[in-house]
Amino acid sequence: MRLPLILPLAVLLFATPAPESGTVAAYTCKTTGTNETQIVKMDITLTVPATASVDRQMTIGWRGSYVEGAELRAPATGLDGEVKLYAYAAVSGIDRLTSAMGVGSPGLIVPGAVIPLPRETVELRTTPRHPGTGTVRPASVNFGPTPQKRLIECELQDKDAPTSYPLTVTAAGAVPNTPSTPSTMDTTDTRDTTDTTDTDATPPDETSEDTPAAMPTGGANTGGGGEAGPDGRALVLAGSLVLAAALTGLRLRRPSRP
Repeated sequence: MRLPLILPLAVLLFATPAPESGTVAAYTCKTTGTNETQIVKMDITLTVPATASVDRQMTIGWRGSYVEGAELRAPATGLDGEVKLYAYAAVSGIDRLTSAMGVGSPGLIVPGAVIPLPRETVELRTTPRHPGTGTVRPASVNFGPTPQKRLIECELQDKDAPTSYPLTVTAAGAVPNTPSTPSTMDTTDTRDTTDTTDTDATPPDETSEDTPAAMPTGGANTGGGGEAGPDGRALVLAGSLVLAAALTGLRLRRPSRP
């Protein structure tokens, strides 16, 4: 009675594995210097923004894990220096936009052991220059101290195998159409600016009214001993005549000597 139930269970346990999903990518990885070659499989997921804009940097998230039994191992001699992971994504269908690159830390690398992949999401960055619609796929993965100094290079065996993700790049400054409204603030600003200018800048005739008349240089007003004006000279002349008349009168009144 139990045989019909046990048989399907046995079939499920010993059945062949399901085909690999489209996110799994097979790589040929070569160690520079020794030309050691490994076949590595990674299950890679990309997080592509729904839309991007021209001339604005965009970020694509990269997360990867090994397929069991197809991990990348460090050479027995180890890797010199601080090694980083450089992940790439290939972009197609958009003019002058071909790839994005990001840097991640694989952690401690032990000679002859599996090279760990970053646990955190690696951010791949690029800047579109033209609008359009295209696709994004996982691309190369390299290991080394710099992008130029690659100690291990992993290239896709089939560039069309990984799952593609849609990408749309819109024109720079593209915004939804909105009805235009009169700018009340602009009118207010113009009026305020005019009022302030009128208050601060005094017309020439107002300046002549508010400012006292210019004083003559020197003379009595300054005490500087400068030349006297016409009125001053008349007073001096009159005083001189009065003094001369007085002296003449005194001389006439003096008694003559015998």
